[in-house]
Amino acid sequence: MLTEIDRILLATPDVVGSAMPWRDLLGAEFVSRDRLASLAAQRMTLRVGTTDIEFLEPDGEGVIADELRRRGRAHLFAAGAGSPDAAGVARHAAGQGAICQEADGRSYVTLEIENAPIRFVVSPQEEREAAGALDFLYEATVLAADQAAAVDHIARAFALDPAAFTTITSEAFGYTGVLTLFDPERLHRFEVITPIDMDKTMGRYYRREGASFYMAFAESGDMALIERLAGEAAVGITVERPDGRDPALTADQLWLHPKTLGGMMLGVSRPSMAWRWSGKPERVETI
Repeated sequence: MLTEIDRILLATPDVVGSAMPWRDLLGAEFVSRDRLASLAAQRMTLRVGTTDIEFLEPDGEGVIADELRRRGRAHLFAAGAGSPDAAGVARHAAGQGAICQEADGRSYVTLEIENAPIRFVVSPQEEREAAGALDFLYEATVLAADQAAAVDHIARAFALDPAAFTTITSEAFGYTGVLTLFDPERLHRFEVITPIDMDKTMGRYYRREGASFYMAFAESGDMALIERLAGEAAVGITVERPDGRDPALTADQLWLHPKTLGGMMLGVSRPSMAWRWSGKPERVETI
């Protein structure tokens, strides 16, 4: 049983360079710095909201070095989820054909989707105090051409209940998607999206990268601060604020571009906003 998105892992040639924008723009706080022998990587861990952000820099030959060579840039390497029975989740995933490795006090689970390794980390559930300008990350997004097959693979591997899933479509961004909610009463999930307009950003990304993690999403009660800091730093940000809303009031969503956050795009929504497309639109609070 998965309970929440509890971490994301970024592969990068420079942990400091990738991590510092998370501190400067989102108030992420330093947790630790160590080495992961299983990945042949130096790791710097920051916390923002209740989510850990792990930056992994190659320290010899291994999977991080291999993936940086394959992808050619810093990127979202893996998504992590918490569970009260992390080892049990991994055993089930292995029974469904996943490649599983126990290391570093957690379970590494790799699914092959469209001939690409899609990596997950399942860790024992723990309570954390929130840090910085985010409340929590709730979504990690997998990009795949065969949406149904990818959703089925993820659902079977992690014993997720399709009755809790919701579907979404965005003409503006050119995709369809399925949200594989871990629990219908909470936002945490993996999202599987498929581009339907190959000339838009997502379609171009898929042509270049193939099946892969595309981005992550977080919730924040301090959107105005993030928007202000990004503006002052003159970094890449896209803001969605409804027409007619006072600019002094919070935006509904914003996106920090990959170059802004050391290689990964992060979407941020105001509290309750994500329920609009997550199966319970009546929960969205009015501004």
